[in-house]
Amino acid sequence: MRVIPLASESLGVRSLATFVEASGLKILIDPGVALGPKRYGLPPAKVELDALQQMRRKLQGYAKRADVVTISHYHYDHHTPFFEGLYESASEEYAREIYAGKLLFIKHPKENINFSQRKRSWTFLKNAEPIAEKIEFADGRTFDLGGVTLEFSPAVPHGSEGSKLGFVVMVLIDDDAKRIIHASDIQLLNRRAVKWIVEKNPDLLITGGPPTYLGKRAEGSWETGIKNLNEIIRETNAEIILDHHIIRDKRYPEFFRELKKKPKTFAGYLKVEDRPLEAYRRELHRLERGEDAEVPFHYSPRNP
Repeated sequence: MRVIPLASESLGVRSLATFVEASGLKILIDPGVALGPKRYGLPPAKVELDALQQMRRKLQGYAKRADVVTISHYHYDHHTPFFEGLYESASEEYAREIYAGKLLFIKHPKENINFSQRKRSWTFLKNAEPIAEKIEFADGRTFDLGGVTLEFSPAVPHGSEGSKLGFVVMVLIDDDAKRIIHASDIQLLNRRAVKWIVEKNPDLLITGGPPTYLGKRAEGSWETGIKNLNEIIRETNAEIILDHHIIRDKRYPEFFRELKKKPKTFAGYLKVEDRPLEAYRRELHRLERGEDAEVPFHYSPRNP
């Protein structure tokens, strides 16, 4: 099984897009990229916009190769919508390229879903149904794709129990040689998700950490995330790829050090430099104005 992280916060954008090749089957998971429209009261810096375009090109390239596309939920950093969007680098053309002729496994559009995502899912289905090969509502279901099993979790909270952000589904990919779980936006904060992961006992877990960058709005999430991920590490011995929300917090290296096994970011897995651009947006704006600022990654005004 070949696992290729495509886009994430450690690569400069909001995403957890992943490409998996298992027994010849090519699977694209959560095909979206986005930027936070405001952080520290600032819009994205130019280097972030450049990273967004770079990640979009990569995503579209892998989408052309994919047989199967899975969507965990309907936030725009996890699927590409059928509209023109600057901070999503979205367009109808990009969306059609991703979904046309593909077998789609998607979060149920009407069950265990909040109002915002229900509206987005309606728009998505209206456009995707005429062009997809087939669409399956994935929640809690298992599919045999000729030697590769896709098993989807029941809907679990997007973050903590009772989250207003709705629900997501995780996916287990098993080719009889390796088992990987892509656990998007569980944020390591709800017991249902942790229990499912431990029960399935993956060899590799790809997940997003808690949104500690939100400060008081995410009070207690650091401790809960550490406790839950350490439990997963202890009970499964899985290799961990940890990225997404936690990387928006400059302190994420401290979070990693509190874990029983050091995870890799998407960048680390790809053996390239972490570039958590959003976390350093203030510094990037200063650098782009020619002022002094320090960032823990390579930056050059000529080649940012």
